[in-house]
Amino acid sequence: MTKAERAAHVDRRLNELYPETPVPLDHRDPYTLLIAVLLSAQCTDLRVNQITPALFDLADTPEEMMKVPVEKIREIIRPCGLSPRKSQAISTLSKMLVEDHGGNVPCDFPALESLPGVGHKTASVVMAQAFGIPAFPVDTHIHRLAQRWKLTDGKNVEGTERDLKRLFPRDRWNALHLQIIFYGREHCTARGCDGTICLLCRELFPRRRLGVSVKKP
Repeated sequence: MTKAERAAHVDRRLNELYPETPVPLDHRDPYTLLIAVLLSAQCTDLRVNQITPALFDLADTPEEMMKVPVEKIREIIRPCGLSPRKSQAISTLSKMLVEDHGGNVPCDFPALESLPGVGHKTASVVMAQAFGIPAFPVDTHIHRLAQRWKLTDGKNVEGTERDLKRLFPRDRWNALHLQIIFYGREHCTARGCDGTICLLCRELFPRRRLGVSVKKP
């Protein structure tokens, strides 16, 4: 298969396997999604979903959150890891949203990425999942699978994002990035598949016998 043929096969098969693409992080609105995505850095979605109910019961708007002491935020989110940095970011970005954006989460990349704790991936998730704007957030699952499927050279996540955006239709980006994540978690895990074991790896490369060395992001 050519790279374009592999991409078309992946697109078709993932759409068959995961026709529904629910957002993995529990949230109530763009603001709570932004906070949940920020917390998910180096933490599982499952753990974040266990922590955010208590946080959002305490404060679920920027106006409320900016009044909560950073130490209180840190105490609640501690199980998510990196709590000193994340708690300060949550407090500061909440204040910035109130002062600079009328209490609303901005719907554009530069404004989102100017917020503390919000990098390009986090901004991409918010744009895609909160506002429905086509984006292709690349996490570790997507970066790993794109290499195993030879859709990118895997030099870095920025390059992987560019390559995938070129290969797949824009109107499929939002659903497809979730479908790849779901598939990576269920079938093509870091330890459970080396590029020769799971369904899609076997379909795309039936003659592959040696495992694929994956470049980390």
